[in-house]
Amino acid sequence: MNHSVTEFILFGLTQDAEKQKAIFGVFLILYFGTLLGNFLIVVTIKTSRTLGSPMYFFLFYLSFADACLSTTTAPRLIVDAVSQRKTISYNECMTQVFAAHFFGCMEIFILILMALDRYVAICKPLHYMTIMSRRVCVLVAVAGVGSCVHSLGQIFLALSLPFCGPNVIDHYLCDLQPLLQLACTDTYVINLLLVSNSGAICTVSFVMLMFSYIIILHSLRNHSAEGRRKALSTCISHIIVVILSFGPCIFIYTRPATTFPMDKVIAVFYTLGTSLLNPLIYTLRNAEVKNAMRKLWSKNLISDDTQ
Repeated sequence: MNHSVTEFILFGLTQDAEKQKAIFGVFLILYFGTLLGNFLIVVTIKTSRTLGSPMYFFLFYLSFADACLSTTTAPRLIVDAVSQRKTISYNECMTQVFAAHFFGCMEIFILILMALDRYVAICKPLHYMTIMSRRVCVLVAVAGVGSCVHSLGQIFLALSLPFCGPNVIDHYLCDLQPLLQLACTDTYVINLLLVSNSGAICTVSFVMLMFSYIIILHSLRNHSAEGRRKALSTCISHIIVVILSFGPCIFIYTRPATTFPMDKVIAVFYTLGTSLLNPLIYTLRNAEVKNAMRKLWSKNLISDDTQ
């Protein structure tokens, strides 16, 4: 490994001074909105007695992963928008690669667990609590271990890249695709490993999830009208999140080591956009979460009035 490059310069989304000011304001609002939305879901599920099913246990960790994923990229993007010196050290860059892939992969695995939860709840309702209730902690732990293994694979590839010349990353974050453009070696094999790791996880997981929801939707024919309405509402929320999460991921990680101008915009969407939209989707389309939030809000108002 060549240590001649000790820091990188992040090009950012744009070099236009006026646009950078707009980026600072817009993304500061979006980031705090992301943290607030996911924090509300985490607190609501943690304090509510009505949200004790395994699905909300998984939603708790999905919101946690979303908040952490946005935190790995958004603060630096916001600060760099008003900073003259947009440098990131080699060690910080590698840490960002690991953290972004860990929490991004964690989100993918949690979405798979949520699909499994809906399949059992709808297709095997009599055995739901027996199958799911005792396994939720183990399943989340497995998701965490799997995310760690994936991220270690990514960081191993990143650490194996020698950098001995240009150090300007044409991006607002450190990731393997833009780093491959700077490496002073043949990156063909490393790109194949990247596609077989990140690309395969995204593509295979997406196909599995869509296939599982097709089975779930097909099985709804045997349910009552009210049961179909409730299950359909939940499944549509999950399908929207899956499409929004996996579309950008597949576009970025399942192609040769080439970069396009739109890559940075797409990266913003899967590192910050989905983390912002997930709380909105799950609260707006889920009556139980909305009711639990109202009760939590009313409880806080009453406690404030009695003080």
